Amino acid sequence: MGQRTVLLWGAAVCLVGAVCTSAAGEQTTPRAVAAKMKNPVAANPASVTSGQQLFQKYCRVCHGATGRGDSPSAPKDMQPSNLTDATWDRGSTDGEIFTVIMEGAGPDYKMKGLKGKLPDENAWHIVNFVRSLAGAAPK
Repeated sequence: MGQRTVLLWGAAVCLVGAVCTSAAGEQTTPRAVAAKMKNPVAANPASVTSGQQLFQKYCRVCHGATGRGDSPSAPKDMQPSNLTDATWDRGSTDGEIFTVIMEGAGPDYKMKGLKGKLPDENAWHIVNFVRSLAGAAPK
């Protein structure tokens, strides 16, 4: 099992519990684990274009074509995030964005995750595209 697979598996397992314990014995929250994840996909034009295509397929129905969270097709009881502004309620690192894409957005998980429907690499392409919406540099 590769280091990336172990890290992703560890993050997923950690997300199930409220508190995780690192190898050093320190407790961390699932969000802290996600925040430390590094994006293995370079944020180059090809990745952003791929991410845009995937965003249009999987995310547009709620977040809108431009990512402003203004889609009329979004469920009425859901308030999709505006991905073009400076507010990142669920974390602003690449790892946190990736985790929301794959696991969904809690606490009530109206935004369902794409885990099992989308390969990890494609989720990282979406991260790179979302970053491009606001011109945000990867973290």
